Amino acid sequence: QVQLVESGGGLVQAGGSLRLSCAASGSIRSINFMGWYRQAPGKQREVVAAIHSGFMTNYADSVKGRFTISRDNGKNTVFLQMNSLKPEDTAVYFCNINQLWWGQGTQVTVSS
Repeated sequence: QVQLVESGGGLVQAGGSLRLSCAASGSIRSINFMGWYRQAPGKQREVVAAIHSGFMTNYADSVKGRFTISRDNGKNTVFLQMNSLKPEDTAVYFCNINQLWWGQGTQVTVSS
């Protein structure tokens, strides 16, 4: 059983910052992929950022230069630092491990 616990969402004004965290626990042999996705109302879930076992990172074009994904291997935790937030970043953010396990989601709301 693998559990992902997310934290750090909330309400922020445009231009502000938030930092999301996702801690994984349970029977995980190795973590090769850690990612953040988001889903806005009426839209499909989309990948925001991902970090791979070699620490290679990928970002959606819409967040490049504003968001930074990082991981703490010792604690099986992945972070998403979000700066210069825009109203269009409003969504429920989900973390994902190994493209298998999902967190419960955390709401991020950016007011204009």
